[in-house]
Amino acid sequence: MRVVAGKYRSRSLGALRGLKLRPTSDRLRETLFDILGPSVKDSVFLDLYAGTGAVGIEALSRGARQVFFVESHAAGIALIRRNLESLGVAADAEVLALDALRACRRLESRGVVADIVFLDPPYEEAGEYQGTLEFLGGSKLLAPAARVIAEYARKRAPDEAIQGLERVRVVEQGDAALGFYRVVPPA
Repeated sequence: MRVVAGKYRSRSLGALRGLKLRPTSDRLRETLFDILGPSVKDSVFLDLYAGTGAVGIEALSRGARQVFFVESHAAGIALIRRNLESLGVAADAEVLALDALRACRRLESRGVVADIVFLDPPYEEAGEYQGTLEFLGGSKLLAPAARVIAEYARKRAPDEAIQGLERVRVVEQGDAALGFYRVVPPA
């Protein structure tokens, strides 16, 4: 696994053996960041269910101002910290060793406002997608023009519309898909 582009382009990232974590492929990360383009620069980026931290590190490499990595598994947390230290970017990042909803509540209570949120729970955990998207749709954690992107198994898409969010684009690549959501302004 490597950083695809930006300041840390081609730098290697550590990974865990086995299938405990399913990192977003280099190709899918490249597609994601090609779509996000210049909106990543100076953004506040949340990498929920961060796993190896590859997506959030890619955001840092492409100029994100601050990245919050949220992971609840001890091995993933340690790996994210090692990857950040190996690149010397730990100062621009915060690792929260919590489940996604608790971390989002904590960040919201601290007044954090995110421009981009990426979530990639285990594909078989449909409830994680629904619960996290529902929280985000009703939270003050998202900037008015925030983008929320969910990676999921192509055959298991989360709901198209969720209170406060609507899916505006889907990109499929192999067995994976990215669903892009935007904030729905209050009526």
